[in-house]
Amino acid sequence: MFESPHSDHFPVPIAGPFYRVQCYEYCLICARSLWPWPLAKGTFMQITKFIAAAALCALASACGQSQTTDSQTPAPQTAPVTLYTGGPIYTALDDGPTVEAVAVADGKILAAGDLAQVSEAAGAGATMINLDGAAMYPGFTDSHVHLLGVGLRELTLNLEGTASIDDLAARVEAAVQGADKGAVIFGRGWIETGWPEGRMPTRDDLDPVSPDNPVILGRADGHALVVNSAALSAAGIGDDTPDPDGGVIERDSAGRATGILIDNAMGVAEGLVAAPDDAKKREAYKAASDVYTAYGWAGIHNVSVDPANLDMMETLSQLGILNIRVYNSVDKAGLAALEENGPRATANGRVLTNAMKLYMDGALGSRGALLTEPYSDRPETSGLLLMQQDEAAALFDRAINASVQVNTHAIGDEANRLLLNWYEDAFSQHPDKNDLRWRIEHAQILHTDDIARFGALGVIPSMQPSHAIGDYFFVPDRLGPDRLDGAYPWRSLIDAGAIIAGGSDAPVERGDPRIEFYGAVSRRGVNGYQDENWRPDEAVSRAEALKMFTLWPAYASFQEDRLGTIEPGKQADFTVFSADIMTIPEADILSVETVMTIVDGNVVYQRAAAQ
Repeated sequence: MFESPHSDHFPVPIAGPFYRVQCYEYCLICARSLWPWPLAKGTFMQITKFIAAAALCALASACGQSQTTDSQTPAPQTAPVTLYTGGPIYTALDDGPTVEAVAVADGKILAAGDLAQVSEAAGAGATMINLDGAAMYPGFTDSHVHLLGVGLRELTLNLEGTASIDDLAARVEAAVQGADKGAVIFGRGWIETGWPEGRMPTRDDLDPVSPDNPVILGRADGHALVVNSAALSAAGIGDDTPDPDGGVIERDSAGRATGILIDNAMGVAEGLVAAPDDAKKREAYKAASDVYTAYGWAGIHNVSVDPANLDMMETLSQLGILNIRVYNSVDKAGLAALEENGPRATANGRVLTNAMKLYMDGALGSRGALLTEPYSDRPETSGLLLMQQDEAAALFDRAINASVQVNTHAIGDEANRLLLNWYEDAFSQHPDKNDLRWRIEHAQILHTDDIARFGALGVIPSMQPSHAIGDYFFVPDRLGPDRLDGAYPWRSLIDAGAIIAGGSDAPVERGDPRIEFYGAVSRRGVNGYQDENWRPDEAVSRAEALKMFTLWPAYASFQEDRLGTIEPGKQADFTVFSADIMTIPEADILSVETVMTIVDGNVVYQRAAAQ
């Protein structure tokens, strides 16, 4: 079900100098066969050359020697070797979950095991790094993040941590005081969960502090805005403006627009916000990379990517400005280019693109998630369906024919059921394609009888533990008691044969791996709160949580052969925390510090030395 497809290799002739050229040609063929996606028409593309060159280097000595040799002495290391030891090192492997030491050379893991063996493999000239009690893990990967959004959050009005409607209004007032009259005020990150007012903000809360400046403030989930009267007027939205397909203009009991716009109703108001220019995007990508590597992330799965931004990301990676490993899932506008040209990859192998992101519904907090039965706290609505079956079927067929992975947002139980049905229909039309690894992003609320379908179909749930431990403060109100058994069912999905690609959905959430790991294993709020509605039995073990952020994201991006575990031959991506999150008390996980983040053997973040 979840097996690597890369097991069949082309034979390579091993006999004399005559076969050196033939050996290289076989390497190119093998590279094409091992890479799981189609290559550009008429060309091998950079990724083929990259893999082939690596294969040729590995086979060069064999191609010029006899096939039969009693013993072979490994060639001496020419690249500098770094040896890490002095703290617990977790491999994410079931067979050998910990080792004493790891040696790295030329961006790859040279050896992993007990200190004596690794020291011998590393050689006398190796540089030793003493972890000094810190704990090392395979590089943590956030399997669902909006990278540009994370960077822009750092550069714009950040409303994270807003404590009340009064606090929100005060932040807007301060922003208005520093802006020109009539300038648009844009911010993101508010969420009303836990506010003393117990409701979303409205235009009436914003108008007194900003009568002349249009104000547009995004809810943390990205599926709702609150805007003031000036913004409604500028956007041409009035009390009589009809709801667009897949969107809602919230109105009060008198039919007056409240300023809350949900999903597809947000578009006109968002058009008032100037799109970031290239300079701002470059600044944002750098900020996001710096923030994320400081958190301890070595890699990300970057979703809903505008294909127009791919060139910039790739260039920034090659220049060493974007230091994190990136697997891109473009929006549907990018499918045609992937069909025409095949997957994209940078020469350094750190930015890959061959997936498409789609949307089935909205978010639970703003009641846009599509439910089979109405919302318990608003029975006049069951949520929003954002994609129709005929559109989905056409996109799915194109993606399968082009070997493009499909990753679709679905949160409500009806959205997930429909999507599983549509995926299954698409799979049945292509029975020869048996390793698609399509994903459902979020998969938050499920019918309990749909849980086993994920493993059976080979569909990967991509889930964010912070959503559960944040949403559970309002989820019982939204769903009522009868639907909670299928809410965030991590344990049940794993027990039914699925793997979970763990992520954060930043900037919807903070994007902190400590919070995500803690949420997965504790199923408690960051304040420690939990009750029976939180379904404590759906928490996962620490070994499983480690895989959720290492091995399983590698599998979910077709990269398990080179990422996700600490073992010889894989890329040297590591996350080092100040304490061992596999053994310390749950609450202490939230306070560990990132000591180092390492990508391809390069230290891309290191904690400042204590003064």
